[in-house]
Amino acid sequence: MTIQEIEQLYGRSPQANAFLSLLKGKSVRSVSLQGLLCSSVSMFFAPLQEKIGRTVLFVLNDADEAGYFYHDLTQMMGQENTFFFPSSYRRAIKYGQRDAASEILRTEVLARLSSESSSASGGIYIVSYPAALAEMVIGKQQLDDRILRLQVGQQVSLTDVVHTLRDFELVETDYVYEPGQFAVRGSILDVYSYSCEYPFRIDFFGDEIDTIRTFDVENQLSKDKRELIGIVPELASVQSIKQSFLSFLPSDALVVMKDYTFVHDSIGKIYEDGFSAQIMQERLEGANEMEAEKIKHEMKKEFNLVTPLEFQKGVAEHQRVVLSGNADSAISFQIAPQPLFHKNFELLTKTLEDYQLQGYTLFILADSQKQQQRLKDIFSSEELKRYNISFTSVDKTIHEGFIDHDKKCCFFTDHQIFDRFHKYNLRSDKARAGKMALTMKELQEMEPGDFIVHVDFGIGKFGGLVRVPAGNSYQEVIRIIYKNNDKVDVSIHSLYKISKYRRSDTGEPPRLSTLGTGAWDRLKEKAKKKIKDIARDLIKLYAQRRREKGFAFSADSYLQHELEASFLYEDTPDQGKATAEVKKDMESGRPMDRLVCGDVGFGKTEVAIRAAFKAACDSKQVAVLVPTTVLAYQHYQTFKSRLEGLPVRVDYLSRARSAKDTRLIIEDLKAGKIDILVGTHKLISKTVKWHDLGLLIIDEEQKFGVSTKEKLRQLKVNVDTLTMSATPIPRTLQFSLMGARDMSIMRTPPSNRYPIHTELITFNREAIIDAVNFEMSRNGQVYFVCNRISKLEELKLFLEKYIPDCRVVIGHGQMAPEQLEKVIMGFINYDYDVLLSTTIVENGIDVGNANTIIIEDAHKFGLSDLHQMRGRVGRSNKKAFCYLIAPPKSALTPEARRRLEALETFSELGSGFNLAMQDLDIRGAGNLLGSEQSGFMEDLGYETYQKILSQAVTELKNEEFSDLYQQEMEAGEQLTGDDFVDDCAIESDLETYFPDTYVPGSSERMLLYRELDHLQSDDELKAYRQRLIDRFGPVPKEGDELMYVVTLRRLGKRLGSEKIMLKAGSMQMQFVSNVNSPFYKSQMFSRVINYVTTHVRECALMEKNNKRYLRIKNVTSVEQAVELLRKISSLELDK
Repeated sequence: MTIQEIEQLYGRSPQANAFLSLLKGKSVRSVSLQGLLCSSVSMFFAPLQEKIGRTVLFVLNDADEAGYFYHDLTQMMGQENTFFFPSSYRRAIKYGQRDAASEILRTEVLARLSSESSSASGGIYIVSYPAALAEMVIGKQQLDDRILRLQVGQQVSLTDVVHTLRDFELVETDYVYEPGQFAVRGSILDVYSYSCEYPFRIDFFGDEIDTIRTFDVENQLSKDKRELIGIVPELASVQSIKQSFLSFLPSDALVVMKDYTFVHDSIGKIYEDGFSAQIMQERLEGANEMEAEKIKHEMKKEFNLVTPLEFQKGVAEHQRVVLSGNADSAISFQIAPQPLFHKNFELLTKTLEDYQLQGYTLFILADSQKQQQRLKDIFSSEELKRYNISFTSVDKTIHEGFIDHDKKCCFFTDHQIFDRFHKYNLRSDKARAGKMALTMKELQEMEPGDFIVHVDFGIGKFGGLVRVPAGNSYQEVIRIIYKNNDKVDVSIHSLYKISKYRRSDTGEPPRLSTLGTGAWDRLKEKAKKKIKDIARDLIKLYAQRRREKGFAFSADSYLQHELEASFLYEDTPDQGKATAEVKKDMESGRPMDRLVCGDVGFGKTEVAIRAAFKAACDSKQVAVLVPTTVLAYQHYQTFKSRLEGLPVRVDYLSRARSAKDTRLIIEDLKAGKIDILVGTHKLISKTVKWHDLGLLIIDEEQKFGVSTKEKLRQLKVNVDTLTMSATPIPRTLQFSLMGARDMSIMRTPPSNRYPIHTELITFNREAIIDAVNFEMSRNGQVYFVCNRISKLEELKLFLEKYIPDCRVVIGHGQMAPEQLEKVIMGFINYDYDVLLSTTIVENGIDVGNANTIIIEDAHKFGLSDLHQMRGRVGRSNKKAFCYLIAPPKSALTPEARRRLEALETFSELGSGFNLAMQDLDIRGAGNLLGSEQSGFMEDLGYETYQKILSQAVTELKNEEFSDLYQQEMEAGEQLTGDDFVDDCAIESDLETYFPDTYVPGSSERMLLYRELDHLQSDDELKAYRQRLIDRFGPVPKEGDELMYVVTLRRLGKRLGSEKIMLKAGSMQMQFVSNVNSPFYKSQMFSRVINYVTTHVRECALMEKNNKRYLRIKNVTSVEQAVELLRKISSLELDK
């Protein structure tokens, strides 16, 4: 059933009709809707939109409430006529930080209202809250002067439009990323107006507008077509007479308020606070007189904020509806909120049964099919079947469920039944994406002078893209400058051999390599030898485990379903996949050895809990091994709370337990009374005897010592093992280790985690005290991070002076471990309110109650450190805050400023941080492969190191373990050249590049070349081509040829070719260099031979210096070469 059908019920209710007729009466100035609670408010108003036919303004008590209310309305009505009107400041108005994304939403509402007034057709719904109404808005007349309206088919020249945009003070750039920018490429104009969440792409045909589309900032691709648009510049900076938003509304607008007095008082308080003097001072630093005047004007409350009196007058001009308080006439409802069940399914089923017997209809609302299915499974399970509960599932959800006694209906939401967090989406999230996309792009871009690494020549400096003559045409090449100013030109087809030089931040520039000395090759060989030693062990271990027998667990029970349904967050696809893989491994006869990697807070522990419970259901014991005492306690808490009420016993062992406890635990364990035991390495000592161990879960394996690892290795051979690691493992490593371990990678954050509200502030006494006080007022705790130990005492005194009742404790790495452990345990047990520490916070401790983190000198940390530290808060269902304290923006280096801004804009967990994760990846690789490897990573640069790694593994397969592959081939597995060739190099004298008239800016071309280089399949190539046409217009001939090169390289590799040369009208292929390689016995090579024997005239096979070549005549374009190789690789073989 859809949610629309339910709201129609309300649209036809007697209350609705009474309400509509009251509104028509001119004499009624105010109506009170009594007893309308929870989400029934949005349910009541959604279907009435057309019938009311006027603009309605809903005023809720704060931003979050408004957000949820807006979300409810959009679930029922879509976004067409529902708008959100936020405050344009990033947090309390007095701090004066504007936020572009919110400006867009405000401007969108104003622009829509100014066009509404001209047309009398039905009104719109606007959702707002006091802080947003406290700001004045621009006058109607000034707004109309600053809207440029364009429509498809309109006669107007591109130059005229550009002139107008310049008058509006929009900024011209190469590519559009942020509101208030525009770009011209040929006949395409991209412009980001403040009145829409997406920028517009306008295509001109001569002097006529041909099409208008919106496009996505992140990938610059078109979304949907528009017929008519209005382009509005930033309004906040316009110096004009402002008015209150209520007087901007049409005169017949309706104002709906939850609580009039509360709104009135909030507005009064905001006006009273005005703008903080300290912020004003900061702004005025270094400004000239003109700017100073402007700033003072902007910061004067009389010109910018609404007084409570004006608000009162504004409200009096409109008809109003209140949900509590007095009014001219009242309509009453019989509605009760959804009761709390706290995941207690017995209670839930009994309640539902009661309502069912009283003749109520039950509706359960959930966003995902999966949740609906889970509920059905739980109600139809053995234990609960007898209650015979039947409910109607509804496809969308609302924020708060309710029971309507008039209609005899119950509307229950799944997130309330399961105590999950429910998240709302606003439209502004899109506008924030631009900044991130830009930061990401800058990290990838190569600017002349950057250090880059070429696999064959070593570390050099990037000299830019250069066009050089080749044969009788031109080619675009990449110039790299080495020591003594030697230059190497690299063709754009071998871009994959080049990477930006990246390593952990040591800050010193790398040494440039000298060409022709062989030093680089020696370094590579050395690294390769080391990698081979590690990989060899892994492959051997894997082969041995494949032969062992393990215990096969039985399939899922109903309890398992119940456990999984009560998870706080929605499962991410990765999490679902990881859970399924783990279960499959457990149910198979072979012992499991799976590694689950994922960032902090991506739900690894949940996967472990599900696996542990599955094992316990088959009465096997589970050992959970963790590196530190603190983590042992923490995991114990997590497991215990998740498995509450289920028939398993969880306990923990560590040096924090007394001798008596320890003895008892060991006895119970031996007798099989404990199902799941969490602990440090004590778990696998000789004194601990297991009754029947079935599953071993290891957290953060890289942190254990060698001896522990040895013991583990012996245990692992026939016990199912699940290892978890928070350092993400680089993709490439993952592929190369695939042969040695099963892995599940979690790269997506849970979708309904709270975004962490992040802000950049200067060291400002007021702001810090506000933050700590707020957190203490809701009984939370605060992390305060500062990377200088000497400063911690000073900060402690500062906090104690201004917040006397605050309990502060200091923790840092130079304390004795026992003492530090005591501090952290104290913090976990809520003995302190504030933990002042150096960066030790980031090592895995997780305090659900700490929801504010303040980072002093934030500009001195790297992106990934900041991201990891911020990931420590926002773990529960409370809103979390992160304050980054740094000097004023003008004093920062551009890199530091961009880093912090990116963090500030990206409050979501894991959003696009994959690039910032690069240095984490570097650490992850170091951990996985042992510490001596990180030395090589320094010397070779990270990406090059990865390439060498995958080469080493391919070589091992070809040489030492070729018998393994021989067996696979005999077992009927079809091997192709891909298994033997690392990559296929291409040389040609044909014109293949994107002309600069087609793609402006060499760094953008470089990015496109690199992207093209990484494409894996024909479908990806097709999509890439579509993207180009969308952004730059039709592709020129040279560009087409360039795109074929990618396919050629892939086909060449499949056919076992290491190099393809297209020169002087013919094509030459060079095959696998090891003449005794099993490749020459494979079917792929037989196809090549087949082709040669049937086309003797054009083809010639030769062998020179132990290398085999094939030469084919009359190949004049890349397209032709691709067709040819396709033909060969799909030849039918005679059986």
